[in-house]
Amino acid sequence: MSKVTLAVIAAASAAAGAGVTAALFSTPSSKRDQTPTTTTTTTTTTGAPAPSPIPMPTGALPHPVDPNGIFKYGFPGPVADLRPAASLTSSFDRRTRNPHWVAEHITPHSLSLHNADRKHSVFAEDTSIPSPFRGMLKDYFRSGYDRGHQVPAADAKWSQQAMDDTFLLSNMCPQVGEGFNRDYWAHFEDFCRRLTTRYPSVRIVTGPLYLPRRDPVDGKWRVSYEVIGSPPNIAVPTHFYKVIFAEDGAGAVNKVAVGAFVLPNAHIDNSRPLQDFEVDVAVVERASGLEFGKSLPLESRRRLCQDVQCSLIVKEYKERQKSFAKK
Repeated sequence: MSKVTLAVIAAASAAAGAGVTAALFSTPSSKRDQTPTTTTTTTTTTGAPAPSPIPMPTGALPHPVDPNGIFKYGFPGPVADLRPAASLTSSFDRRTRNPHWVAEHITPHSLSLHNADRKHSVFAEDTSIPSPFRGMLKDYFRSGYDRGHQVPAADAKWSQQAMDDTFLLSNMCPQVGEGFNRDYWAHFEDFCRRLTTRYPSVRIVTGPLYLPRRDPVDGKWRVSYEVIGSPPNIAVPTHFYKVIFAEDGAGAVNKVAVGAFVLPNAHIDNSRPLQDFEVDVAVVERASGLEFGKSLPLESRRRLCQDVQCSLIVKEYKERQKSFAKK
């Protein structure tokens, strides 16, 4: 069970201008653990076959209409642009021009290799995504936001191609720079890397969230976010999540420490404890509409922040950039 509920995240985020309600996204763990749920997840790709006609019950009158006939013109979607690459796997959200999620895998060995240099990598548009739905480099120009890696380049130094994969815009979201992407978020990424000193295998899923905040005038909850570009193209997330699976042994699903965190896309003071942003995995699932660890039994999970000390080591941004360039 998390140390804090999403209500605490709401309070922290409200100070940064992005409030969240636990009533909307959290479920009491006791009820969730006792009541099995059945969930269907559908991933649609282009060229998907049309569903088979629903069989008619014996003696029933034939339907006068055929809604499935629309499929002869093509399947509307939603389309999940799944991108498997050397250093990451991602699913892209064509509506927001941001990823739904990006998954990575780091190990002590992968982080020990230094076969890439960031100065040889360049930000680029992901041409595998159709241009009407693609994030563009020009969208970030003078937007006031960083092109925020979801899988950090520092996690992919084992080959230049692996690092280059992290620089496609399908691995980016608009992030506040000073105070977040270049500070607290970067320290959080470093925390994830340091987990490999305790665990031989660490899997991380990262992505954006668009959470509601209460209107101070009428008290109603609304989802509101900026869209950058001209014309407006890329949504600016209100929050970001990370779900971490720290494995004791290669493929040992019976020994997995799981942690979930939700951070506002805003300035966060480096003195804030990381556990202030720890939440239950179910909170991220309800907020994102995604599922994490569905095949991992509850009895096979341990809480990450009970297994290790969830704390940040703060380094100044310029110092980190210099040390990264030397590697």
